[in-house]
Amino acid sequence: MKILFVVTSHDQLGDSGKKTGFWVEEFAAPYYKFVDAGYEVVVATPKGGQAPIDPSSEAPSAQTEATQRYYNDAKVQEVIAHTHKLAEMQASNFDAVFYPGGHGPLWDLASDPYSAKLILDFYNNGKLVGAVCHAPGAFKNVKLQNGESFVKGKNVTGFSNTEEAAVKLTDVVPFLVETEMKNLGANYSKVEDWGIHVVEDGLLITGQNPASSESVAETMISRLK
Repeated sequence: MKILFVVTSHDQLGDSGKKTGFWVEEFAAPYYKFVDAGYEVVVATPKGGQAPIDPSSEAPSAQTEATQRYYNDAKVQEVIAHTHKLAEMQASNFDAVFYPGGHGPLWDLASDPYSAKLILDFYNNGKLVGAVCHAPGAFKNVKLQNGESFVKGKNVTGFSNTEEAAVKLTDVVPFLVETEMKNLGANYSKVEDWGIHVVEDGLLITGQNPASSESVAETMISRLK
C-alpha cells in the first residue's frame, strides 16, 4: 500500500524575516509509523525538490525518538531533498493522503489548486485524508461540487488559537486554523494546549498539534487495515 505525504514548499514566516516550513516531528513520527507498518510513503510538495524545515521544529524542546531517527536517516533526508511535484501526483496511485503541519501550509497549500483537487479525489474515491496541526489549513479553499466548503458540517481539529498565541505568531500567520475551520462551518474541537487530540469524521482524520501526529498516523493505519 502507498501513502502520499503532501508537504509545504513555503519557507518564509510572513513578513517576520524568519524562516518556516514543515514541522520535523509531524513528518517523522507518522512517516516511521507508516513505513514500519509496511507502507510505501511518497512525498510531494508544490515546487518539488527540497522541502524546507521549520527551524523552530529543530529546537531541543521539540525533539522526540522519531526526530532523532529522522536526523540519523540519510535515506529519508534524500526523500525530503528530492520531493515529487504535487501537480504530478494522482490519487488513483495511492491508498491515502497525509498532510504534516508546520506553519508553511498556511501560505502555499491553503491556496494550491492541485492540493485541493487531490483532497477531493482521495475523499470522493473513498480514501482517507489525514492532516495534523496547521495542515488542516490546506482545506481552506477546497470546495465540493455544490460550492460548499469541504469541511462544512464535518468534525475537525487543528492548531488552536491559544496554541498560536503561545508561540506568539497570531499576528504573523495569514489566518488562524481554529477560526478558519469555524468560519467554514466545520465542527471544530480542541483539548488543552499541546494535549493529544485526534478527530475522525468518516474519511477525514485530523490532529490538533505536534503531539497528535503519531496518533493520527496510528488511526489511519488501523482504518487502512
